[in-house]
Amino acid sequence: MRIRLVTLALVGLALVTWRADAQTTDNTVTYKQATSGVRDFMIGATSVKVLIDSATLGGKELELAHLTFPPGGAPRAHVHGHVEVLYVLSGELDHVVNGVSHPLKPGMAGIVRPGDQVTHRVLGADSVRVLVIWAPGSELARIAPPR
Repeated sequence: MRIRLVTLALVGLALVTWRADAQTTDNTVTYKQATSGVRDFMIGATSVKVLIDSATLGGKELELAHLTFPPGGAPRAHVHGHVEVLYVLSGELDHVVNGVSHPLKPGMAGIVRPGDQVTHRVLGADSVRVLVIWAPGSELARIAPPR
């Protein structure tokens, strides 16, 4: 029950603070300063808006980000070192974990455990917006080292 309440609070925060931003077509990481002071960056064509990191939380218990996957993007398999929880806000996402497909629609969540191989594929013509929680925090340092 406590986890559900925290998740709902974080989803509310993401919905209030969400803002679409820059685009890029390669796999380089580029940064963009958000008006709220929270950093934005791109991983290839996927936009990442960091909502909570160790600096804003004051600890390393978790990280929270808003990701937007564009349609037609080239999915790339990757492995996480920590638990990842994805909550779909809009669009349809094929959340493939260790070769098993889990189609996710708005209001659904997907989970990745440390060591799982995951691929995210956009299903359909619309971008997919997700809220991502990494616990414990430090996944951001791995996917986009500090500037």
